[in-house]
Amino acid sequence: MNYKKYLIIIGEIFLLYLSSIKIAFTKKIRLNIIKEQIILLGINSLPIVSFTALFSGMVMAFQSATELRKFGADIYIGAIVAISFARELGPVFTALMVAGRIGAGITAQIGSMKVTEQIEALEAMAVDPIDYLVTPRLIAVTIMLPVLTIYADFIGFFGAFIIGTIKLGINRTLFLDRTFWALSQNDILTGLFKSFIFAQIITIIGCYCGFKTEEGAQGVGKATIFSVVSSCMLIFLFDYLLTALFYN
Repeated sequence: MNYKKYLIIIGEIFLLYLSSIKIAFTKKIRLNIIKEQIILLGINSLPIVSFTALFSGMVMAFQSATELRKFGADIYIGAIVAISFARELGPVFTALMVAGRIGAGITAQIGSMKVTEQIEALEAMAVDPIDYLVTPRLIAVTIMLPVLTIYADFIGFFGAFIIGTIKLGINRTLFLDRTFWALSQNDILTGLFKSFIFAQIITIIGCYCGFKTEEGAQGVGKATIFSVVSSCMLIFLFDYLLTALFYN
């Protein structure tokens, strides 16, 4: 394996991230672009996040009930689903959906600009491509991914609530009481911190792959695939590292 090549890629990604962070704190923020990206990258992702979270919560409630009823502990279905979504399923599933939709979109858009020489045109007009293309997207995704994660947590729990109270006949008050008794603030904060890290990964990988796009339209397709696959792999890697850090 060509380890030197991968080290160079990691270094370039890290430098791109540092440059974007520096611009965010030292230059005037492009609020109009950030608002546009929040709508495009965040709000438009609500349908796919809703669909994924709702049916994941329903499935998990069914799976939990199968085993918990053997021990007469089915009242804890809501607690198990809520904790699982807050710590793990909410941030990870949301990040994966966003990586597939937003990460691919960022790469395709910037990649198309690269192969049509629009990025060179920005540089010719003395516009920093990182300031114009990367930093607004990084800020927008960093804001919206934790919001989408909290939304996914609620929708996932709502799916479990429907199954638990309507399908399985668990008392609603008892279902909610056991859930709030088990769920802690640390569970929620852990998931939000994960989503913050995942937002950095998705955005920077998407932008980097866009800037490195070559070979015309075919290159855009290759870069988009590489962006999504790399983002998903890094999400799982950092999910493990953060989980080991928080719960060791």
